[in-house]
Amino acid sequence: MVEPTEPAREETPAPRPLRVFLVDDHAMFRAGVRAELGAHVEVVGEASTVAEAISRIAATEPDVVLLDVHMPDGGGRAVLEAVRRTRPEVRFLALSVSDAAEDVIGLIRAGARGYVTKTISPDELTAAIRRVADGDAVFSPRLAGFVLDSFASRPDAPVADPELDQLTNREREVLRLLARGYAYKEIAKELFISIKTVETHVSNVLRKLQMSNRYELSRWAADRRLV
Repeated sequence: MVEPTEPAREETPAPRPLRVFLVDDHAMFRAGVRAELGAHVEVVGEASTVAEAISRIAATEPDVVLLDVHMPDGGGRAVLEAVRRTRPEVRFLALSVSDAAEDVIGLIRAGARGYVTKTISPDELTAAIRRVADGDAVFSPRLAGFVLDSFASRPDAPVADPELDQLTNREREVLRLLARGYAYKEIAKELFISIKTVETHVSNVLRKLQMSNRYELSRWAADRRLV
C-alpha cells in the first residue's frame, strides 16, 4: 500500500532586502557604516564625490541613498537634485555631522525624506532607513524642531525662497561662513578650496542678490536664519 504524500508546501519568498547607497567623502566613515548595516540591508554602492554619486546611483538603482551634506566638490543637495530629475522614486536620508538649521531646511526643501546626524546608533540608523523607504519622514528630535519652526513661523510663505534658491549649494556654504564672520582665508580652509575660489563665490552671491558688500549679505543671511 502506497502511503499518501502530503502536497508540497509553497514557501513564501523572503522579502527583498533594502538596497542602500552611501555618499560620503570619508572612506573610513563609509566603511564603518557599511559594516554596521551589512547584516540588515544590501549596500549596493558608494561614492565620495558629487559626480561619482550621480553616475553610480543611476547605475545601481538603490531604494535609499544615505547622503552626506558637505563634500569638497559640492554638497549632497547637488546629488539629490540631479538624481530626482530622472529617478524620483529614490528616497534620500541625509546623514551628516552638521546640525545647522540651514542644512536641514535646505535638504528637506530639495526633497530629502529625513535628516539624522552621525551620532545616531547603528540600530537607529537601520530603523530610519526602513522608515524612509516606507515613505515616512525621519528626523533627529532637535532637527525636527528646525523643520517645524521653519514652517510654523511663516505659515503663509511659499516653501521656495526665490532669492535663496538661485544660489548654488557651494555659494550657500560660503555665504553661511561669511555671515558667521569667517575671513576669506578661513572659509577657504573650511571648505578645502582656494581663496581665489572663495572670492569668486562671494562675487557671484553679491551679484545674484544685488548687494554691494559682505555686511549686507550678513544681515540678509541673519534675516533668513541662515547663520
